[in-house]
Amino acid sequence: MATPCPCGRTTPKGQAMSLSDCCGPLHAGQAAPDAERLMRSRYSAFVRGDVPYLLATWHSSQRPAELTLESGGKWLGLEIKQHKVTGADTAEVEFVARFRVGGKAVRQHERSRFVREDGRWFYVDGDAR
Repeated sequence: MATPCPCGRTTPKGQAMSLSDCCGPLHAGQAAPDAERLMRSRYSAFVRGDVPYLLATWHSSQRPAELTLESGGKWLGLEIKQHKVTGADTAEVEFVARFRVGGKAVRQHERSRFVREDGRWFYVDGDAR
């Protein structure tokens, strides 16, 4: 069986999508079709520790100079609460990401803002909920 995509996206029949059919092509350079797919691919990049992808998909106005991921964490799942188009080239995605670090369960609930420039979506910033 193919590796399931960490983002949890499923087929219309409810089966888990494979990484190679879901977020893998975006990690390889394909443009995300919308902000939700970019959000999912960024979650998968966090799970996989793909710092270059995370930085490349962060809007240049907010992108940190470097990014260090917390070691020893285990990502447990992603739930997309809402994907809202807010303009011709802007959108918001509300999500809950769950992970465990140092034996503690953590729940990150955020409304993230995205912008599309030159046909590519970028994460701008977000507000914790």
